Amino acid sequence: MTERKPPGVDFETWADRQIREAAERGEFDELPGMGRPLPDLDQPYDDLWWVRKKMSREGLSYLPPALALRKEAEDALAAARRARSEPEVRRIVAGINERIRAALRMPPPGPPLGLEPFDAEEIVREWHQGRGEREGRGGGGRRPA
Repeated sequence: MTERKPPGVDFETWADRQIREAAERGEFDELPGMGRPLPDLDQPYDDLWWVRKKMSREGLSYLPPALALRKEAEDALAAARRARSEPEVRRIVAGINERIRAALRMPPPGPPLGLEPFDAEEIVREWHQGRGEREGRGGGGRRPA
């Protein structure tokens, strides 16, 4: 469709003719997605649809900084529960507590943080309890000789 619309010709007629002639030449044959419904046609319009699609294809996500820190804190607690040693638990808790304290000093944009630094001693105590339960079930303790 490189030619310009001639003066005096109705645009709709000109465009329809261009499409019909291209279809007759077979320029629309074997296009990707031919014969399939348009994706997301029934979804409400979103100005940033292409950004969301690109992020989805690339496996990316975006959370406001406060929500990202909440997620990071949740992941840190899960990692502390799976830790192999008490020093590792303490290192994980110290790291996330440092991030939480920094965010409390300079609140990030977005929703309220809603976090306080974790009690390292309480998390270590929970880790020991969880470890004792696993060993009691035979899931990780030493076997008697």
